[in-house]
Amino acid sequence: MQLRYNYRAYPDAAQCRALARAFGCARVVWNDCLRDRTQAHAAGLPYVKSAELSRLRITQAKRTEERAWLADVSAVVLQQSLRDLDTAYKNFFDSLSGKRQGRKVCPPRYKSKKDPRQSIRLNTNAFSLRDDGTVYVAKVGNFKVKWSRRLPAAPTSLTVTKDSCGRYFLSFVVDTEPDILPELETDTGIDLGLSAFAVLSDGRKIDSPRFLRRAEKKHKRLGRELSRKAEGSKNRAKARIKVARQHARVANRRQDFHHKVSTQIIRDNQAVYVEDLAVSGLGRTRLAKSVHDAGWSAFVNMLEYKAVKHGRNFTKVDRTFPSSQVCSACGFRDGPKPLHVRQWTCSTCGTVHDRDHNAAHNVLFEGRRIVAAGRAETRNACGAPVRRAHVPAQRGEAGSPRKGQRPRPTSLDFRPGSTSSCEA
Repeated sequence: MQLRYNYRAYPDAAQCRALARAFGCARVVWNDCLRDRTQAHAAGLPYVKSAELSRLRITQAKRTEERAWLADVSAVVLQQSLRDLDTAYKNFFDSLSGKRQGRKVCPPRYKSKKDPRQSIRLNTNAFSLRDDGTVYVAKVGNFKVKWSRRLPAAPTSLTVTKDSCGRYFLSFVVDTEPDILPELETDTGIDLGLSAFAVLSDGRKIDSPRFLRRAEKKHKRLGRELSRKAEGSKNRAKARIKVARQHARVANRRQDFHHKVSTQIIRDNQAVYVEDLAVSGLGRTRLAKSVHDAGWSAFVNMLEYKAVKHGRNFTKVDRTFPSSQVCSACGFRDGPKPLHVRQWTCSTCGTVHDRDHNAAHNVLFEGRRIVAAGRAETRNACGAPVRRAHVPAQRGEAGSPRKGQRPRPTSLDFRPGSTSSCEA
């Protein structure tokens, strides 16, 4: 599997100028090649091949007076910029044809030199690791790097990035084998929320740190200082960097929290089940700031790749599953409830439920059902194989209600509290 390791780099003044040239040359090659393909498409001409663009916009362009400065940087930087453009077009075409899953991908756009975030990508021909702990980049020099941990194998590519704060990072891609952890008998369901960041089915509740909310007062003060500075002045540039650094601190704290929590959950459980939330839709509601402050998508992505890395099972429960409406004791669906209802009593069995704990239990049971339904056989508590009988969908669940009829709460076929071939 491929993993990415990120380290902070500290270039000197000359290396910063060399990197600025490399960023600019890569951006110019991207924009020139994108312009050629856009104009060819507008004129009804065939798609311009990469070999033709490489010859026109890199090899021949270096011999002209207008683009002679392209020879000041490594040719690998320019070629990788063209390859990145090809990848962007491939993702766009695959998204149009349906080969690429997920949200639709927009066509490539022009890059701006005013963008505070710049990057270049290199292969093994343009960088190397030195014995003294530095990293050599072609036509830039040896970088001082803060090695927080050792690389597990030789890197296959390197991305040099400058963020909006003016910091430089080296990102290595490494091919390594999965680090399989010993198997466990435990599994857990996770209900993500805002009042509590995560509630686990075993009863544990992880409080939400609310990093952005806690730093909001300082953000507002720095924003007011930035708005008072004149456009284009040096003081405005300094104020902008202060705002960017404050946002970077919040993002770093959130990322560190996500890494620690996700690692602990993966180490403690053999299987993890999480509800697939519509974060992009929730980000357009009045709870948008709190939703983005929680960072659910990044946390779920960490759980997913760490499960693959350590040999754990990870399953997403469909977002349409009514985890907050179903009684985890008897399986009765009691209907939707507003967000301010944190506790409710089942009208069938009389069990008093905490909303979040009940949802976490339902996510656990539904995740077990999904995993069991994907296998021909599973085993019960005694170790004997048990076949799951085919249960047809109820008539009330198979379609939408007829006109003039209101949907009534019904009992689900799968009763988590009664029979489950996965329960131990």
